[in-house]
Amino acid sequence: MLWLAVLGWLAWRSASRERAWAAVLARVSFVTLCSSSIMSDTQATPVFHIQRVYLKEASLEQPNSPAIFLEQTQPSVDIQLGVEAQALAEGVYEIAVAATVHTKIGERTVFLVECKQAGIFEIRHIPQELLQQILGIQCPQIVYPYLRANVADVIQRAGFPPVHLAEINFQAMYEQQLAQQQSTEGGNGAAAA
Repeated sequence: MLWLAVLGWLAWRSASRERAWAAVLARVSFVTLCSSSIMSDTQATPVFHIQRVYLKEASLEQPNSPAIFLEQTQPSVDIQLGVEAQALAEGVYEIAVAATVHTKIGERTVFLVECKQAGIFEIRHIPQELLQQILGIQCPQIVYPYLRANVADVIQRAGFPPVHLAEINFQAMYEQQLAQQQSTEGGNGAAAA
């Protein structure tokens, strides 16, 4: 609205007050017309909102404690990651990223941590092919840093040095899953023929 005041002041300085106010009123009418046009287009405007990010599940097992703390051998670490997506309501989705960190010395488990970090996202007015990419790439990228922090925190609170999960390229992971699905569908189609 400040710009309207500036326009009014500039118009006021012109030779004719009547022309000045006519110019201001014409500008206001144009802005009102544009605003109503924009408002009617908001029905189809894409929507992406993070409703909530939360720790859905966390567990820690240390079956060989406290004796395992005395071991000097370097443990082996196995990390498994997974992404799940489910629709909660129309345009509302839960995306969960799960991590399992299993650390062993020989055959003995040092610790086993399972964490699932989730987020609720409102996503509307997006084409289906883009929606699948958003659910498989962008949403997990938002949730994953929280998962990394929670896994490291749980392990450190258990008395071990934290395990920091590496950065993940969710786009490459999504494309790999897509290629696997296509090859599976292609194999099933060939077998059916």
